[in-house]
Amino acid sequence: MSIEKCKIIELPKISDHRGNLTFIENNKHIPFEIKRVYYLYHVPSGAERGGHAHKALQQFLVAISGSFDVVIDDGYEKKKYHLNRSSYGLYICDMVWHELVNFSSGAVCISLASAFYDESDYFRNYEDFIKATRDQVRTYALTK
Repeated sequence: MSIEKCKIIELPKISDHRGNLTFIENNKHIPFEIKRVYYLYHVPSGAERGGHAHKALQQFLVAISGSFDVVIDDGYEKKKYHLNRSSYGLYICDMVWHELVNFSSGAVCISLASAFYDESDYFRNYEDFIKATRDQVRTYALTK
């Protein structure tokens, strides 16, 4: 299933006495071309972000500052990742429900996305997402 495609990706890090530099290149460090970048910050204690899945969009999340947890769910299995270093991030493929929780004070999450914003690409209702994953599995099984 989709959750198996999601993974932590370590990014290049150049260090010297002046500090560190990390960079990300399209289709090299992440498996897609970047179409949109957005970031989350000043997330209140106890607040959750995400709470949706994308039909086609892929994304890459990095904790630029502080830390947070990302819970991913493909409708069959759940997995939690703790992001707390700016030199690695979490690749999330399409058809994976994700929730961002446990933000530390001062946390900043940057998201690199494979597509421009399109509301029709979202599953915002978990039950609709589950139905779509079951339909996808049935369709795949019928084509085998």
